[in-house]
Amino acid sequence: MSSIERPSVEPVQLPDYELADEIEASTDEQLKALADPLRVHVLDLVLERAMGVTELARTLGKPKSTVAHHVDVLVDAGLLAVVRTRQVRAMTERLYGRTGRTINIRGRQGDKLPFVADALAEVDTELLDRLEFNCFTLRHARISIERAEEFSRRLIALAIEFTTLTREGDIEFAVLAGIYPTTRRTHRPAHSTRPADSTRPADSTRPAHSTRPADSPSVADS
Repeated sequence: MSSIERPSVEPVQLPDYELADEIEASTDEQLKALADPLRVHVLDLVLERAMGVTELARTLGKPKSTVAHHVDVLVDAGLLAVVRTRQVRAMTERLYGRTGRTINIRGRQGDKLPFVADALAEVDTELLDRLEFNCFTLRHARISIERAEEFSRRLIALAIEFTTLTREGDIEFAVLAGIYPTTRRTHRPAHSTRPADSTRPADSTRPAHSTRPADSPSVADS
């Protein structure tokens, strides 16, 4: 039986402009900018290539005035910037890009895990049910905080790799990845002096890194 070979695709550097590997969103202005799904969508779109307001509005199916407002909010928050310009007839069009491939957000979204609500809001459940491969897994392991942090870095690196894949096809996929402490009871190590029902790390208030697309505004690397 002969196998079907996929045509080779030359790797493409995404996006088509220079940007920092990481930036941190910590100010009220930045967090407010990232709270709007349309602005997050804009950040995801320009992670593929720099775009102007006209193209963004056409892709999003929104009025130019609406998209221009959201772009201004992102620029003011330092999450979006003009990366180059081009002449369109007698006008100069500004093309926008992200200021960072990964946007690190400190803390959680209220009492919810980061990005879970975003994923639920955008998932195409009808198409998901028709996919012929398994998309999800949930695993547990009793490990040290240091090993959990290292595994988290590996997950984020894999999510960033996902955002750099050559664009093809007409379906957008998303990756949601994370590692978190649980409240479940576990075996107590023989050398442990902690109570049997204490499974939470002593440093439970340690700020968490979350990467949105996104992963995201990964905010998302997407």
